Amino acid sequence: MKPNHITTGVMQAGDIGYLVTGLKDISSVRVGDTVAAFDQAHRIEPLPGYKEVRPMVYAGIFPVDGGEYEKLRDGILKLKLSDASLTFEPEHSSALGFGFRCGLLGMLHLEIVQERLRREFDMEVVVTTPSVGYEVVLTDGEKILIKAPADFPDPSRIREAFEPWAKVDIVCPKEYLGNVMALVQDRRGSYVTTEYLDVSRAILHYTLPLASVIVDFYDKLKGVTAGYASMNYEFLDYQLAQIVRLDILVAEESVEALATLLHESEAYRRGKEIVETLKEELPKQQFVLKLQACVGSKIIASERLSAYRKDVLAKMSGGDYTRKSKLLQKQKKGKQRMLEHGKGAVDIPPETFIKVLRRN
Repeated sequence: MKPNHITTGVMQAGDIGYLVTGLKDISSVRVGDTVAAFDQAHRIEPLPGYKEVRPMVYAGIFPVDGGEYEKLRDGILKLKLSDASLTFEPEHSSALGFGFRCGLLGMLHLEIVQERLRREFDMEVVVTTPSVGYEVVLTDGEKILIKAPADFPDPSRIREAFEPWAKVDIVCPKEYLGNVMALVQDRRGSYVTTEYLDVSRAILHYTLPLASVIVDFYDKLKGVTAGYASMNYEFLDYQLAQIVRLDILVAEESVEALATLLHESEAYRRGKEIVETLKEELPKQQFVLKLQACVGSKIIASERLSAYRKDVLAKMSGGDYTRKSKLLQKQKKGKQRMLEHGKGAVDIPPETFIKVLRRN
């Protein structure tokens, strides 16, 4: 044993070292691959037991500064070297610019990737609301995995849709059992059984849709148990579900960055939350702004952002009512023309998108 690196042609059991392969593409190598000499490769059986990790959570990661796309790409590529479970593909958003749709094992994994990008590569990023992958069977029998709202097919082409479910174990004091049960029921959970660890603590076993677990379930759980509960979850299977695409319309134009996939029963609540947040965060326009949430062609939630009103009478120190009335009518007609020609022409600041994504 020597403390320094030495070059050798052979590595034996117990040795610690590395191979220089000359590979140019990082994605060509995966954890679990079997390395063999070129002339012996046809006689070597791959070592058994290794399976490719399947992402459970998907999120868009975009640079805060649009000019740092290449820096973000290099950072994610380097993270991929030491994190085989991280997957990514390029994604473009009209609101956030160029970024990546990343596949991860869970929310903790997402937080780790975000923190490593910040700490190791000095990258400030915007992370869109995490979602799960839905399996969709089309009318022609083809089965596809949907990772993003933009990939969701027209409802007329869908025969069945399936969402991932998880086994969830929750440990909490007995006095909070009622609160926990109410929370899980609100998230479409199914009760399995209860085990009592001692006279004061119990384990509740549930199955829940993975989409109901990954975003804020743990925070809500801590809230209803005064911080005393803990939980763990693991993927169970895919189950039949009514999955819809929720679109957000601003001035009657769909905003792709705010679209989301979710269960039909949750569409109204989520849509109302988003349009109410937009009403608070969007700057006022010269005309009344319609903010709508819709599923297909059906509007399920709506708000109106009042117009910024210029005081056209400010320069009039006097004068009769007729002149004032004409000015007000002229202003009204002008705003109506702006409304008619302003559909889809509203410029939404990137900061507004970031606030909406973080709050919802």
